[in-house]
Amino acid sequence: MKTTLITTIEQAMLKKLDNSGLQALHEVLVQAFKGVSVTAVADADKTPDNTEILEEFLSAKRIEGCSEKSLNYYRKTITAALDSIGKGIKHITTDDLRAYLTDYQAEKKSSKVTMDNIRRILSSFFSWLEDEDYIIKSPVRRIHKVKTSKTIKETYTDENLELMRDNCVELRDLAMIDMLASTGMRVGEMVLLNRSDIDFNERECVVVGKGDKERMVYFDARTKLHLQSYLASRTDSDPALFVSLRSPHKRLTIGAIELRLREMGRKLGINKVHPHKFRRTLATMAIDKGMPIEQLQRLLGHQRIDTTLQYAMVKQSNVKLAHRKYIG
Repeated sequence: MKTTLITTIEQAMLKKLDNSGLQALHEVLVQAFKGVSVTAVADADKTPDNTEILEEFLSAKRIEGCSEKSLNYYRKTITAALDSIGKGIKHITTDDLRAYLTDYQAEKKSSKVTMDNIRRILSSFFSWLEDEDYIIKSPVRRIHKVKTSKTIKETYTDENLELMRDNCVELRDLAMIDMLASTGMRVGEMVLLNRSDIDFNERECVVVGKGDKERMVYFDARTKLHLQSYLASRTDSDPALFVSLRSPHKRLTIGAIELRLREMGRKLGINKVHPHKFRRTLATMAIDKGMPIEQLQRLLGHQRIDTTLQYAMVKQSNVKLAHRKYIG
C-alpha cells in the first residue's frame, strides 16, 4: 500500500519536477513512510475503478462516431489487458504493457498486424486517460509501432470477373457481383441498401460507411441493366436491394454473401473469392488507369489517404513504362 501511495504522489509531481527532483522526492517519501503503517479506507469521493473508466472511454468513442462493432472490439481488447495486468489504471507502467504484449503474442501466436492493432487500441485508451487527467503520462508512448511486412494482396483479373459473370445462374448473383465490382463499396454497405436507394437515371446511390458517414458511389451501365433485370424478376415486397432466393425473402447478410461467393470461387477454381477483393480490384484498376488518388480516396470512403494507397497495388508493368517515360 505504501508503494502505491508513493507512486501516486510521484505521478502527481511529474510535471513539476525534473529527474533529479523526482529522485530526491522519492528518497524523502521512502524515508518518511519508513516504519509507518498505511491502511486503505473507504472514500466517498474515490476514483472510479477500471470498469467505470473504460465505460467512460467507450462512451467518448461512441460520440465520436465509432460503430458498435468497433466499440466491442475496443472493450474486449482493453478488458483483456487490464484483467491480465491486474492493476488500477493509474499504476500501469510501460513495463507492464510490454510484458502483457510479449506474453500475449507468445501464447496466441498472433501476427504482427494483430499485435499492432492491440498496441494501437491501448495507445488510444491511455492517450484519452492522459487527456482526461486520469493519468499524467500515457505508458504506451514508449511502445512503438510494430513493423509489419507488406504483402501484395491479390486482385481479380479481367478473366476472373468475366468467368464469374458467365457462370451466374441467378440474376441476383450477377447483379451482386456487378455492384461490388463497379462501385467498390464494402459488403457491409451493400447489405444495408434498399431498392429505393438506387438512382438508375444517374447510376448512383448513397451508402452508409464506417462511422455512419454517408457517401455517393457510382455504378456502370452493365450493372444498371443487370440490377433492373433482377429487381423486375422479384415477387417479394421486402425493401432490401438484395434478398435470399428462398421464401421468405429476407435481406441478405454479410455472411450469406461471403458464403455464396466462396462457393462460386471453389466451383470455378478461382483463388480466394471474397467481397473485399472486388473493392481492392477496383482501387488497383482506378490507379492503374490514372485516377487521382484523392478522388479514389473519396470514392472508397477512406479517412486517411494512406489507407487508399494500401488498397491500390500498381502493376509492375506500368512502373516499367513510367520509368521509360519519365527517366529514360
